Amino acid sequence: MANHKSALKRIRSNEAKRLRNRYQHKTARNAMKKFQDLQDKAEATKMLPSVHGIIDKLAKKNIIHNNKAANLKSNMTRFVASL
Repeated sequence: MANHKSALKRIRSNEAKRLRNRYQHKTARNAMKKFQDLQDKAEATKMLPSVHGIIDKLAKKNIIHNNKAANLKSNMTRFVASL
């Protein structure tokens, strides 16, 4: 167990950050799955910017790596083009 006040605070803040990151990551994954299930090109084109925005937000907050974000966005753009 932690012996200092600052260590106790660090434990609390780390847990809060972990839960926040987990929630945001899961929300993004659900949005990406929903996007991949689309069959209509017009609907996918309309939804693409919002999904890109979610991914950019995760990368900006270092929840996912910048290169992973770029790969995800690229794959989604290719998906829309293939419809």
